[in-house]
Amino acid sequence: MTGKDIPGLEQARATIPAGTKINVTFLGNEDLDMRVAASKAVKDMGFIPVPHISARRLSSQAQLEEFLGRLQEVGATEHVFAVGGDPAEPEGPYPDSLSVIRSGILQKYGVKEVSIAGYPEGHPDIPNDVLWRHLEDKSAALKDAGLDAVILTQFAFDTDPVTTWIQGVRDRGIETEIRIGTPGPAGVKRLIGFARRFGVGANAMIVKKYGFSLTNLMGTAGPDRFVTDLAALLAQNPTSGDVKLHFYTFGGLLATSQWARDYVAARS
Repeated sequence: MTGKDIPGLEQARATIPAGTKINVTFLGNEDLDMRVAASKAVKDMGFIPVPHISARRLSSQAQLEEFLGRLQEVGATEHVFAVGGDPAEPEGPYPDSLSVIRSGILQKYGVKEVSIAGYPEGHPDIPNDVLWRHLEDKSAALKDAGLDAVILTQFAFDTDPVTTWIQGVRDRGIETEIRIGTPGPAGVKRLIGFARRFGVGANAMIVKKYGFSLTNLMGTAGPDRFVTDLAALLAQNPTSGDVKLHFYTFGGLLATSQWARDYVAARS
């Protein structure tokens, strides 16, 4: 959710299981008060807030500490997501999430678990060998710091690169919980727009496997086929380890939570 999504969270709260982790974004067009208010709302409604820390958007160590201090006041610092962020040039002393992790500041404010980014389909601006090195370095830094870790991935449409990437993580000796980014139900045109923006594969073959058509951009698509196929593939490979889902709520919190509820109920 974003800092503006508190009304949407209120609307969806009855369909979200208590204790669910809900990430709170760190967008350039939102301020400290909005991020803290959203994290507090998540906590107050019985969920687990996972506020984002966008390293390259932080102008100073003081700004990072102010943010963490405000989050700690509302009980929202145990779980965070440390990510590099969008700016081409860092606005302060943190060029990447690794520099935030290594700063030692997170523990000072009660952080216990840090989510880090994974990219099963690569990143449009970062070579794959660099992505792997960063993942290994961040995993090692969190272990050295005594912090629990989660790898939270960019959203995907195709199970093939996802399962290949998961095996690559495990082959590197990283046993961390992985949460595969999955778009919640949303308009096809909106999904493809997000995919192109983030460099995610969205060609005709892949979207057909996901279950919608490029010729029908007015329709709505959900992740039923992707989730079902991914579960089956993971069940066939005992070395996949601990793999869960992370939903990107492009179609709204309520639509996503209702889809998840109905999907589980249909298979119970």
